[in-house]
Amino acid sequence: QVQLVESGGGLVQAGGSLRLSCAASGGAFSTYTMGWFRQAPGKEREFVAVISQYGSSTDYRDSVKGRFTISRDNAKNTVYLQMKSLKPEDTAVYYCAAGNRGSQIRRRDEYDYWGQGTQVTVSS
Repeated sequence: QVQLVESGGGLVQAGGSLRLSCAASGGAFSTYTMGWFRQAPGKEREFVAVISQYGSSTDYRDSVKGRFTISRDNAKNTVYLQMKSLKPEDTAVYYCAAGNRGSQIRRRDEYDYWGQGTQVTVSS
């Protein structure tokens, strides 16, 4: 019942920054755990970051810690992923997801709703 729409992807140089947004509609946004995943060509979709219901806690995969920041604005029904010091290995399609099965879930099958994805390309 929740619809998610990502925006903000594009082409950036290594070392640059990009901010992704995910706008949600059709549900009680503040009660959902929100996550970001990414999928590179030939690879499985992998966990990137998660923020708990109401935004009280966050977690990240090790390779993006210190560079990426996930946040949410419940008044705007929007979750963000601020990406800094981007590397070519960050190149992927980035997906926003919503779930209600836990506070810091990392598994793809624990999320109920997915956006269509937005392409992020980092050039060397």
